[in-house]
Amino acid sequence: MTTANQGTRVLVLNSGSSSVKYQLLDMFDSSRLAVGLVERIGEETSRLKHTPLATGGAAREQNGPIADHAAALKAVAAELAADGLGLDSPELAAIGHRVVHGGLKFSAPTVITDEVMAEIERLVPVAPLHNPANITGIRTAQTLRPDLPQVAVFDTAFHTTMPESAARYAIDAATADEYRIRRYGFHGTSHAYVSRETAKLLGKAPEDVNVIVLHLGNGASASAVRGGRCVDTSMGLTPLEGLVMGTRSGDIDPAVTFHLKRVAGMSVDDIDVLLNKKSGLVGLCGDNDMREIRRRCDEGDEKAQLAFDIYIHRLKKYIGAYYAVLGKVDAIAFTAGVGENAAPVREAAVAGLEELGLAVDGELNAVRSDRPRLISPEYARVAVAVVPTDEELEIAQQTYALVTPALNS
Repeated sequence: MTTANQGTRVLVLNSGSSSVKYQLLDMFDSSRLAVGLVERIGEETSRLKHTPLATGGAAREQNGPIADHAAALKAVAAELAADGLGLDSPELAAIGHRVVHGGLKFSAPTVITDEVMAEIERLVPVAPLHNPANITGIRTAQTLRPDLPQVAVFDTAFHTTMPESAARYAIDAATADEYRIRRYGFHGTSHAYVSRETAKLLGKAPEDVNVIVLHLGNGASASAVRGGRCVDTSMGLTPLEGLVMGTRSGDIDPAVTFHLKRVAGMSVDDIDVLLNKKSGLVGLCGDNDMREIRRRCDEGDEKAQLAFDIYIHRLKKYIGAYYAVLGKVDAIAFTAGVGENAAPVREAAVAGLEELGLAVDGELNAVRSDRPRLISPEYARVAVAVVPTDEELEIAQQTYALVTPALNS
């Protein structure tokens, strides 16, 4: 049996194309010892912000060029060492890595081997923006601690329980199989964590609860979770499908892409940029910050109001669709930046759905808190909850659970 501060620490790394987010957690009590962010890697204006929570010290910043991910992680290691939390500590049990795309092969957290790395690399064509950065972070961490278990926790893993009827697209099956075209889903660590925490909030076991999870941030996705298992999700082959997002269009007629190529003369790359970076809320009204959009709505801005209405319309469609998929719904859970903080979004998403047993209590909805809470009135048949997500804790828990048997054997 492990005891406090003896092999109970997990470093969680989330490597993006030009950033590294990190948290060091002690799984003895799930406490955070340090958190930080390295951003603008490869630029002259790189910045590292480190907060040593274990010592209660003030946040520290480094500003100046950080050439690459290797230099970034070495700088992170130095910051941790300055707090007595160095990567060479015997108290560090493992490093957990967020990996966006695991395809169908990885349905659970996985200790990283050469074979695992090769499969993550094979998935780069279906996750060209994310998997290469994840791979870089893993390789760099391996050079710093080659003796330590490195674990991949996949965004797609939670969604591998979807039935084929939900995961398959209605295109030629041979073509789909050859090019791995299917709905994979993303934000899986968040959906797993929030669906489980929602069940806890209701005082029930996850296997006894059906939940619609709405992960609403700059990226946004919905999932239908039956008894702790995902049975449908809004994102697809890539994170572009589904809800209206900050800069992504979400659902769109595929023929729009043909039309733009034939009539507007746009290249495939041009259309990719349009749909992923210049669409969604920013394409509709020029802003992708929901706080600013709501401010503009309150001032009577018609573009902002239309963008908000389109956003809510799509959200309601998915609530209704997933209600139908599940048949019986115990709760709807709002999470992530917009879901946790934008009361008007929650109110509008549920408005008019009273016949489905859904309602929001205005006073409860207006309360700001970082704790899981119900915002529905007592009479509502379906609970409406706000459940702050904690993807880093979920990754740490999955990582530690995987490596603990090896540590104690």
